Amino acid sequence: MNVQTPPDKLTAKDFASDQEVRWCPGCGDYAILKSMHKALADMGASPEKTVFVSGIGCSSRFPYYMATYGFHTIHGRAPAVATGVKLAQPDLDVWVVTGDGDALSIGGNHLFHALRRNVDLNILLFNNEIYGLTKGQYSPTSRIGLKSPSTPMGSLDSPAQPCVFALGCNARFIARGIDVQAKELGELFSRARAHKGASFVELIQNCIVYNDGVFDGFTAKDVAAEMQLHVKHGQPMIYGKERNKGLRLNVQALQIEAVVIGENGITEKDLLVHDEKNRVLAGMLSALRSPLFPEVLGVIYCDPATSYDSAVAAQDALARAKGPGDLDKLMRAGNTWSVT
Repeated sequence: MNVQTPPDKLTAKDFASDQEVRWCPGCGDYAILKSMHKALADMGASPEKTVFVSGIGCSSRFPYYMATYGFHTIHGRAPAVATGVKLAQPDLDVWVVTGDGDALSIGGNHLFHALRRNVDLNILLFNNEIYGLTKGQYSPTSRIGLKSPSTPMGSLDSPAQPCVFALGCNARFIARGIDVQAKELGELFSRARAHKGASFVELIQNCIVYNDGVFDGFTAKDVAAEMQLHVKHGQPMIYGKERNKGLRLNVQALQIEAVVIGENGITEKDLLVHDEKNRVLAGMLSALRSPLFPEVLGVIYCDPATSYDSAVAAQDALARAKGPGDLDKLMRAGNTWSVT
């Protein structure tokens, strides 16, 4: 008899597969993987009730390294496959692992529909602002001026902003984290899993080979405290090594501005207080860009609504309650249209 270990007794090792992890040495994906192993154990997740679905790209090797169910699917189509999994087996925890190129280029349409439908999926978008697997071409999130094999004179494209995109798709949960911040990632993964509906988490991930250091402006140790704002619901937006900086709303200009507490009579009471249910505030925070502003991290927006899969299940139950149908009668019910 095969006796399963109770979820509350599992450890991070129980979620790690026996496959050799094969990413470039120093890749941020290693840190994300380790954080996920530990987070699932801490959450009391069950391997037999967990599924990871990925598309194509470096990040999409993720299912191989999880001792859960998994699908390595088609470029950009992971949200569609994951939607099918969730509708067929609503009791499963379904995670989608994708990259900025996989999700926002060929997969933009599929990501859009998964978010707008509010399917109960946990979508993790690894953003390294480059195509890594195909050797360093620019991606939808690459910055203007980036020189790559496909943009030798510098990219001319205006970059997509993942969290802004997700909000525009009417996503009900939006968060952002950094690959090497294990504690914070664990909290984000836990919040995403607890949210009923589509959870979208942008993971800032360093590609050490093709785009190394692109995020140093807010991730490097010597600037991190000054350039990162970890938002918490109900708490003022304070950051800085001395905890003397913050964000406030310029009411006249209807825009957020970075300020220093103590200068020009500014006090903590002048700062914005994070309200993760405020969609307008979420839009403003998602769009802030360094170096003028700190990188906003944590749960930016969370306002639950009925998930698509639960609505489908309810509709199906209603149809079944009417009794069995008669396919032959339906087929012979008469013309559904006519030409006159």
